[in-house]
Amino acid sequence: MSFSELTCLPVDDIEGNPLLRREALYITSPYLKSISNLRGRLTEVEILKRLALIGAMKKEVNLSSSTFASSIGSSPQTASRRLSALEEEGYIARIVSNEGQRVRITDEGVLRLKAEYRDYQKIFEDLQVVRIRGRVAAGLGEGQYYISRAGYRLQFSDKLGFDPSPGTLNLKLNEPFALNDSDSKSVRIEGFCDEGRTFGACWCRPVKINGIKGAIVRPERTSYPASLLELIAPVNLREALGLSDGDEVEVALE
Repeated sequence: MSFSELTCLPVDDIEGNPLLRREALYITSPYLKSISNLRGRLTEVEILKRLALIGAMKKEVNLSSSTFASSIGSSPQTASRRLSALEEEGYIARIVSNEGQRVRITDEGVLRLKAEYRDYQKIFEDLQVVRIRGRVAAGLGEGQYYISRAGYRLQFSDKLGFDPSPGTLNLKLNEPFALNDSDSKSVRIEGFCDEGRTFGACWCRPVKINGIKGAIVRPERTSYPASLLELIAPVNLREALGLSDGDEVEVALE
């Protein structure tokens, strides 16, 4: 039985038939899990926002579990679990003592809030396109090696719609930029093994670079700062746009 067939059945028929109840639970469980995951994601951002509003983006703040629980409408136990989850994700740093706890939002947490902020910009400022600007910076010369690997190129072609020119264009931004699954248009490129070596997964985000179709690419695990942006495109961006180190480039997230 499909999900659409299930929704056509009267509720009484399902409740009165043990086999149908079991079938309904089996069919709907993936959807319920997706809703649960989304709810968790929204709660995560909401809690970060509450922490930011009491100053935790700028400094450590003293936090009472009971007071904070009241502010987010939960029990102290639930609030504590939420904070622990944020700490495990690397979004906050905590120091817990007998006197209470001190909390500060980490750089990763700030990036998560900024990603949410860009979405609100689109809603309230009627922005169809978010633009970020940076200046061309010299890279380490490793982009060509990684981008040319077949395990990546095949996925770029399939998921992004183009075969990238070897290498990346690096931009130095004025502020950090977050790229992860919180952006609905982000695309995950899976890791793989090749010639006895493991190549890690990365996130991509389709963009236009001074009008040229391309994508931001960022490894899941990287030592690069979040203020450094790596771009790929079906053409050599430096040559196509006549760029030199220090030139300003506009990236449009549509």
